[in-house]
Amino acid sequence: MRKTWPGIKGLYGPKVQSKLEANPKSTWSLFQMETTGGEPDVAGFDKKSSEYIFYDCSAESPKDRRSLCYDGEALESRKENKPVDSAVEMAHAMGVELLTETQYRELQQLGTFDTKTSTWVKTPDNIRKVGGALFCDRRYGHVFLYHNGAESYYAARGFRGALRV
Repeated sequence: MRKTWPGIKGLYGPKVQSKLEANPKSTWSLFQMETTGGEPDVAGFDKKSSEYIFYDCSAESPKDRRSLCYDGEALESRKENKPVDSAVEMAHAMGVELLTETQYRELQQLGTFDTKTSTWVKTPDNIRKVGGALFCDRRYGHVFLYHNGAESYYAARGFRGALRV
């Protein structure tokens, strides 16, 4: 794991490192993000809570977190050709949250992500209740938000995590 986190100007690695050392569970979650291809980095700092915010910053959706349907309900609804897991359950097991649409758009301000892949994002309950789920990507220099059936899964769609430390 990295010793410094260069994501934000003015924030130095030792400050982040001391927060991580005080929160072993968060360190474990960051390790999960990293080992599944997420390349986590500091994406923000919440002054109210004094928490650093990490996002997966891999150029494309993390390679070991693709081909997943949206959540456990969607996974159970599939009768055939079930994926190995769902994005929501895998994120929960890793101790992270799916990015929201707002967080995804914030991430895209830090660089160019998902030009060949797409990413499940946290879906509002009213959409999920009727079987849908949301995902985002970047095409033609623009960030798009789309919908799909929550039970769908594609080799190029994964999820990105957010972690507050």
